[in-house]
Amino acid sequence: MAWPGGGGEGNHFNTEMERCDVQEQVEVVGKAFVDHYYNLFDNDRSSLASLYQPTSMLTFEGQKIVGAVDISCKLNNLPFGNCKHMISTIDSQPSAYGGGIVVFVSGSLQLPGEEHHLRFSQMFHLIPTQDGCFFVQNDFFRLNYG
Repeated sequence: MAWPGGGGEGNHFNTEMERCDVQEQVEVVGKAFVDHYYNLFDNDRSSLASLYQPTSMLTFEGQKIVGAVDISCKLNNLPFGNCKHMISTIDSQPSAYGGGIVVFVSGSLQLPGEEHHLRFSQMFHLIPTQDGCFFVQNDFFRLNYG
Protein backbone atom coordinates (compact mmCIF):
# COMPACT_ATOMS: atom_id res chain seq x y z
CA MET A 1 0.00 0.00 0.00
CA ALA A 2 1.33 3.45 -0.88
CA TRP A 3 1.60 6.32 1.57
CA PRO A 4 -1.09 9.00 1.16
CA GLY A 5 -0.07 11.30 -1.65
CA GLY A 6 2.51 8.81 -2.85
CA GLY A 7 2.81 7.39 -6.30
CA GLY A 8 2.91 3.67 -5.57
CA GLU A 9 4.93 0.90 -4.00
CA GLY A 10 8.28 2.55 -4.81
CA ASN A 11 7.48 5.52 -2.61
CA HIS A 12 6.39 3.22 0.21
CA PHE A 13 9.70 1.38 0.04
CA ASN A 14 11.73 4.60 -0.06
CA THR A 15 9.80 6.03 2.86
CA GLU A 16 10.34 2.84 4.85
CA MET A 17 14.07 2.91 4.05
CA GLU A 18 14.31 6.57 5.11
CA ARG A 19 12.40 5.78 8.29
CA CYS A 20 14.81 2.90 9.04
CA ASP A 21 17.81 5.15 8.41
CA VAL A 22 16.41 7.86 10.69
CA GLN A 23 15.59 5.37 13.46
CA GLU A 24 19.07 3.85 13.20
CA GLN A 25 20.63 7.32 13.49
CA VAL A 26 18.39 8.13 16.45
CA GLU A 27 19.45 4.91 18.19
CA VAL A 28 23.15 5.65 17.58
CA VAL A 29 22.86 9.23 18.87
CA GLY A 30 20.80 8.11 21.86
CA LYS A 31 23.34 5.47 22.88
CA ALA A 32 26.29 7.82 22.35
CA PHE A 33 24.59 10.47 24.48
CA VAL A 34 23.81 8.01 27.28
CA ASP A 35 27.39 6.71 27.31
CA HIS A 36 28.73 10.29 27.43
CA TYR A 37 26.24 11.54 30.04
CA TYR A 38 26.79 8.75 32.57
CA ASN A 39 30.56 8.74 32.04
CA LEU A 40 30.56 12.44 32.95
CA PHE A 41 28.14 11.90 35.85
CA ASP A 42 30.30 9.13 37.33
CA ASN A 43 33.73 10.69 36.65
CA ASP A 44 33.46 14.47 36.12
CA ARG A 45 30.01 15.56 37.29
CA SER A 46 30.77 19.29 37.07
CA SER A 47 31.14 18.91 33.28
CA LEU A 48 27.46 17.96 32.96
CA ALA A 49 26.60 21.69 32.94
CA SER A 50 27.79 21.89 29.34
CA LEU A 51 24.95 19.57 28.25
CA TYR A 52 22.22 21.96 29.44
CA GLN A 53 21.05 25.43 28.34
CA PRO A 54 19.31 28.30 30.19
CA THR A 55 15.92 26.93 29.02
CA SER A 56 16.66 23.34 30.13
CA MET A 57 14.43 21.72 32.73
CA LEU A 58 15.15 18.90 35.18
CA THR A 59 12.58 17.09 37.30
CA PHE A 60 14.59 15.17 39.91
CA GLU A 61 12.46 12.96 42.16
CA GLY A 62 9.58 15.43 41.67
CA GLN A 63 11.65 18.58 42.27
CA LYS A 64 11.52 20.93 39.26
CA ILE A 65 14.70 22.82 38.37
CA VAL A 66 15.16 25.25 35.46
CA GLY A 67 18.36 26.42 33.78
CA ALA A 68 21.84 25.00 33.31
CA VAL A 69 23.26 26.75 36.38
CA ASP A 70 20.61 25.47 38.80
CA ILE A 71 20.61 21.99 37.24
CA SER A 72 24.38 21.79 37.57
CA CYS A 73 24.14 22.98 41.18
CA LYS A 74 21.57 20.26 41.97
CA LEU A 75 23.59 17.48 40.34
CA ASN A 76 26.86 18.58 41.92
CA ASN A 77 25.34 18.85 45.40
CA LEU A 78 23.74 15.42 45.55
CA PRO A 79 24.48 13.74 48.91
CA PHE A 80 27.02 11.34 47.42
CA GLY A 81 30.30 11.83 45.60
CA ASN A 82 31.41 8.93 43.49
CA CYS A 83 28.88 6.57 42.00
CA LYS A 84 28.62 4.06 39.19
CA HIS A 85 25.71 3.79 36.75
CA MET A 86 24.96 0.44 35.13
CA ILE A 87 22.64 0.90 32.15
CA SER A 88 20.08 -1.83 31.44
CA THR A 89 18.05 -0.36 28.58
CA ILE A 90 18.15 2.60 26.21
CA ASP A 91 15.11 3.44 24.10
CA SER A 92 15.27 6.34 21.64
CA GLN A 93 12.69 7.97 19.37
CA PRO A 94 12.71 11.00 17.10
CA SER A 95 10.65 13.81 18.61
CA ALA A 96 8.18 16.04 16.82
CA TYR A 97 10.59 18.94 17.37
CA GLY A 98 12.77 19.10 14.25
CA GLY A 99 15.68 16.77 14.74
CA GLY A 100 15.06 16.26 18.45
CA ILE A 101 15.43 12.90 20.15
CA VAL A 102 13.69 11.45 23.20
CA VAL A 103 15.82 8.97 25.15
CA PHE A 104 14.53 6.74 27.95
CA VAL A 105 17.07 4.98 30.17
CA SER A 106 16.68 2.36 32.87
CA GLY A 107 19.43 0.96 35.02
CA SER A 108 20.94 0.81 38.47
CA LEU A 109 23.14 3.07 40.51
CA GLN A 110 25.88 1.85 42.85
CA LEU A 111 26.76 4.26 45.65
CA PRO A 112 30.01 3.99 47.61
CA GLY A 113 29.71 1.81 50.70
CA GLU A 114 26.25 0.57 49.71
CA GLU A 115 25.70 -3.14 49.18
CA HIS A 116 22.50 -2.83 47.16
CA HIS A 117 22.09 -1.05 43.85
CA LEU A 118 19.36 1.55 43.40
CA ARG A 119 17.15 1.09 40.32
CA PHE A 120 16.43 4.24 38.34
CA SER A 121 14.70 5.54 35.22
CA GLN A 122 15.66 8.70 33.36
CA MET A 123 14.25 10.41 30.28
CA PHE A 124 16.02 13.04 28.17
CA HIS A 125 14.68 15.25 25.39
CA LEU A 126 17.67 16.20 23.24
CA ILE A 127 17.43 19.23 20.96
CA PRO A 128 19.86 19.86 18.09
CA THR A 129 22.01 22.98 18.14
CA GLN A 130 23.06 25.03 15.11
CA ASP A 131 26.56 23.52 15.23
CA GLY A 132 25.25 19.95 14.89
CA CYS A 133 25.42 18.96 18.56
CA PHE A 134 22.58 18.32 21.02
CA PHE A 135 21.62 19.79 24.37
CA VAL A 136 19.28 18.46 27.05
CA GLN A 137 16.02 20.43 27.01
CA ASN A 138 14.11 18.12 29.37
CA ASP A 139 15.47 15.63 31.91
CA PHE A 140 13.33 13.50 34.23
CA PHE A 141 14.93 11.30 36.91
CA ARG A 142 13.25 8.85 39.29
CA LEU A 143 14.49 6.12 41.58
CA ASN A 144 12.41 2.95 41.21
CA TYR A 145 11.43 1.55 44.60
CA GLY A 146 9.85 -1.81 45.26
